Amino acid sequence: MVDFLKRTVPLLLFFLSGCVSINIPTVQPLVEQTIGGRGKDKIVIIDISGVIKDEQRDSLMGLYKEPPLTSRIKEELDKAGRDDAVKAVVLRINSPGGVVTTCDIIHHEIERFKERTGKIVVAELMDIATSGAYYIAVSADSIVAHPTTITGSIGVVAFKINASGLLEKIGVVNETIKSGEKKDLVSPLRGMTDEERSILQGIIDGMFSRFVDVVKAGREDINTGDLDDIFDGRVFLAHDALRLKLIDSIGYLDDAIGLAKKKAGIKEAKIVVYSRPGTYRANVYSSHGTAFPHRINLINIESGGLLERFGLNFMYMWMP
Repeated sequence: MVDFLKRTVPLLLFFLSGCVSINIPTVQPLVEQTIGGRGKDKIVIIDISGVIKDEQRDSLMGLYKEPPLTSRIKEELDKAGRDDAVKAVVLRINSPGGVVTTCDIIHHEIERFKERTGKIVVAELMDIATSGAYYIAVSADSIVAHPTTITGSIGVVAFKINASGLLEKIGVVNETIKSGEKKDLVSPLRGMTDEERSILQGIIDGMFSRFVDVVKAGREDINTGDLDDIFDGRVFLAHDALRLKLIDSIGYLDDAIGLAKKKAGIKEAKIVVYSRPGTYRANVYSSHGTAFPHRINLINIESGGLLERFGLNFMYMWMP
């Protein structure tokens, strides 16, 4: 025992003395990476992919939180805005949409970027660019869709689960205590009344009205004779979207870059992306990523996860 103490006590004192420091990794500022092209002028590709929602994701071992999507998009726009060599931005969008407010904030920031800088913004729609993703796309000066793009799904949806029947079968009783009759109107523990459904429908209708206004403002040449089809929530392939003037042209990402050059009045440009140090993006099709893998919870029972699964979220999203 004495020998053990002789060996461990000095080591313990060494650690407690403050002589050892551990560097905890933090989020680093964005750095520019050239992925193609040449010349002094630049075109920036900003990636918007996956479900659009503002959440901070854990880095490796949960040592720090990565910035939420709105923060990252604004950071990239601000960096592009400060660089006089940047003549245009191409939004590479591949998303089914997402949370209403997150989509609205990103749309707003792109509009502000255009007003503040006068720089061109072109949206390239990839595999899917529906609902909230299209909401963001209409902030661009021009929209190009891949030949096989699915877009549209203009509308709002709120998914709510009524689990009361299941809970009753397994002996779980709802004993919610509330301050007012409508306080738990979105609770998954019981069904909604007709009045509660009417309240939520009013919210949905208001959000939908805003969506329609945003599309009409961003797509002034939209085919007004087909408004009933456009705004009933259906999706369209690229050629139908072009016929309805929801997009400006059909083409690949190279075509969108070419259009950005043309609108910016330049013949050549370096194609750049902004990434965190330690990430690697080889070409224009590389998605925005992180140097660290995300933690995966195989069984998520924390409250946020439960709320996300069983609560009610207002979404500009297409879920086939």
